[in-house]
Parts: sequence; structure tokens; C-alpha cells
Amino acid sequence: MALAACPRYDISHPRAFAPASGSRGLGLLRAPRSAASRPRGRLRRRSRAMAAYGGVHSTTDGDGAGASHAPPSLLVFSGGTAFNGVVEELKKVTTRVAHVLPVSDDGGSTAEIVRVLGGPAVGDIRSRCLRLSDESTSEALSVRKLLGHRLPIDPSEAKLEWYQIVEGEHSLWDGVSRPYRETIRAFLVYFHNEILRRSAEMFCFTNGSIGNFFFAGARIFFQSLDAAIFLFSRVSQIPAESLVLPVISTNDRLTLGCELWDGTIIRGQNEISHPSNGRREVVTKDCNSCTALPSRIKRVFYMSSEGSNLLHEVFPKANHTVLEQLSKVDCIVYAMGSLFTSVCPSLVLRGIGETIASRSIPKVLLLNGSHDRETAGLSASGFVTAITDSLNRTYGDPHKSLQNRPSDYVNAILVPEGGQVPLDIENLSAQGIFHVVTVESVHDPKVGVIFDPQSLIQALTSLISEEINTHLSELGYLTENVKLES
Repeated sequence: MALAACPRYDISHPRAFAPASGSRGLGLLRAPRSAASRPRGRLRRRSRAMAAYGGVHSTTDGDGAGASHAPPSLLVFSGGTAFNGVVEELKKVTTRVAHVLPVSDDGGSTAEIVRVLGGPAVGDIRSRCLRLSDESTSEALSVRKLLGHRLPIDPSEAKLEWYQIVEGEHSLWDGVSRPYRETIRAFLVYFHNEILRRSAEMFCFTNGSIGNFFFAGARIFFQSLDAAIFLFSRVSQIPAESLVLPVISTNDRLTLGCELWDGTIIRGQNEISHPSNGRREVVTKDCNSCTALPSRIKRVFYMSSEGSNLLHEVFPKANHTVLEQLSKVDCIVYAMGSLFTSVCPSLVLRGIGETIASRSIPKVLLLNGSHDRETAGLSASGFVTAITDSLNRTYGDPHKSLQNRPSDYVNAILVPEGGQVPLDIENLSAQGIFHVVTVESVHDPKVGVIFDPQSLIQALTSLISEEINTHLSELGYLTENVKLES
């Protein structure tokens, strides 16, 4: 059965999109608006290409019924908020996704846990685990509701509700069977006992996340962040192929630091992205909600007080499983969100840049639709430069830095339609990036322009299938000028 070729949108196909003025060949391609509007033949070709690329050849008739193929595998660098909005849509396409998350968040209830109990921040990991959790049964929904619950803002009300939950008397336990109830409650009780043991530190339950408390209890009990993730994944029934990976596997407390171009050093992720000045109320990361940084961010790095009374720069090792996944996935994604405090902390570790540069696969930047405090004034090429500098470790130890080109790390950009970040086409072209796709967007009243989830996932899978077709063509599976199926 012949495999048909999908067109690849780059400068070697001048009719794929209209060149932008002065762009030296680079242009913008609009992503397809819906699956229903695409030619059926193209969809069949994509399915079959993925089948061959995944090592499992289709054995079906022309209609493609009963096709057997492996879905694409992705690794996504992100934080715990912005990319959550498309996780549900992504699950419909593939569950073979490695979600790589930082462990340096020091805001919200995570900050209170770290302050009293120490250890790495688990808020972003817990948030992604919940998004991936099972929703197919009433009990699964009850477990998700319990672990996703937050306590009231008022300190007295929060403490009262916490005691009702930990004692098993709260209505949130309704619908949770005895095995699940005893498992979850055991680690909530363990977490509570750890707090009581540190009576000198008065724990504040304000806006506390029950999932964070469960996670912290499991991590302290097992003395292993990986074991806690494993337990949480099983309790919330995350698909086995979906991995939630801390970029650093550690039990130590790590602080994120950043150096500005004027030499200023800022300590703490919260202080970098959205300083709260000691307030406990929920804050936003919009650049208009807090004071501007005195200068742009030059680099981010890790700090620790372990073994010392003062915070000092440290160089932790990247999680081995992250490096392993990077070496075999079909696509790498730099997600939208907080660029310097959510994405870059995972990129500055040794081994990450080396592995990404060695892969000939789609490496896709999902451009933000609006600016925040960290990226005010940055253009699209500025985002690429920040990612490149982080992966090359340009401003760290010169003996440990790399000299790779931007196009070694990013070869495609997806842009939300109507976004605020300027598309400086000439600069992107100079960086070697010639594949920019405009994707349908929606307006979120809290953060502004964001990707339409369905359109984003469709555009992302299109990029992957185009690369698969090219790969198969190079292997001799495909030939040029294959006629479109009717």
C-alpha cells in the first residue's frame, strides 16, 4: 500500500505560504481551522506515515479502518499553569508525553510547605498530575476533586476545614472508596504530624492545596520525590505512558535566582515573576499587576543553602529520566507560560542542551500571546535567544558553555493569532528559523490572548507528521509527486 506525502511548509516550498516583506523567504502559515475542513486523503496519509514512523505498518484497506500504529511521543518543557489548558486536548491525540517541570516554585501553598518542611517545590508537579488524572468514573472524579481542592483564604476557616478533611469527616470524601480513602488519608495524616513536630513554625493553611499536602506527606515518608510522583500518579490513575518528571530529582530545597543585565541579583521564583511583598492573596503574573523589573533578565540559575548559612549558586544534575526521554521522543516542545521561571530553569542544566542539539526532530516553541513581567519588550526572536542562551549556558561557567545555533534548539514556532509578542521575521530568519505557524486563538479575561486548545494541538500534530513524512521519504518509504487519494 502506497504512502502519500504531505507538503512540508518551509522555504523550499515557496507556494506553501506567502513571503513576508523583507523576510528573505520566511513567511507565516495559518494552521488549519478544524479537522473536518481538511481533505480526507491528507488525514489518511498522516495516519499511515505515523504508523510507519512508529515502527508499525498499517495493514488496513483504503479506508484505514482498524489501523495499528503508535501515536507520536512528545517531551514538553513547561510550568504548572499555562500548558495545563491544552493537556485535555493533547490527551485525545497521544498519552505518550513526558511533562518536564521545575521544582523551584516558591509561591502560594507550596511556599508554606517549603518554609516549614523544606524540600523541593511540588506545586507544578501536582498541578500537572491532576490535569492528567482519570475522569472516566465517578470515583475518579471524586479523587480528582479532593486532591484538587483548595482551602479558604481566611486562616481560621482554612484550619477548620483542614481538620475536617484530615479527620475524614468532610464531604469531599463522599464517593471515595475505602481503599482510596485510607491511602490518601494516611499521607495527609503523616503530613499533619510532620507539621506538628515543627511546632516552632506555625503552619498557615490559607489557600492550601490538599494535593500539595498529600504530595508533601508522600515525599517525606518515602524520602523520594520520584516515589511520591509514582504514588500520586497511581492514586489519580494517570495513563502509564504519560510521565510527569521533575527536571531535578532531589529531596533538597532549591531556590531559583536570576541575574539582570544591570547586574541585579533576584532570589526566589516568586520574587522574579510576581512579587507579593509578603501578601498571601492570590496574585497574577500579568506585567501590569506588579512593578516592572529594573532591567531585563540575563540568566537564571539555582541557589541553595544546604551545607551553608547563605544562599549560594549550585549546579544540580538533570534528572536522568529526562535526558533519556529527550533522546527518543518524536518532538520537543517549549510551552507557553513564564519563560524565565517555568521553561528556562529546565534548560540550564548540563546535558539538556547537548541532547536537544543532537536530535533531528521538530523542536517547537509555543509563543506567548501576551507579555508578563519577565518578558516585557521581548520579540519572538528574543524568546528564541533566551532559550538558546539557557541551553548553551552562555552566561554561566565558560568551561561548561556550548556554542550551538538557535536553529539547533528551535526549528518551528507556533503563534497565537492576535498575540502581543512582535514577530520580527528578519531576526528569526537570521536565527535560521523559517517555519512560523499562526494558530487560532481565544481571549482569556485573566491573561489575554491564548491558543485555542484544539487548534494548537492540530497544528502541533501537523508539524510532527510533516517531519515524519520527510523522515520516511529519506528512508525510501515515500516518493515525490504521489497523487492525493480521493
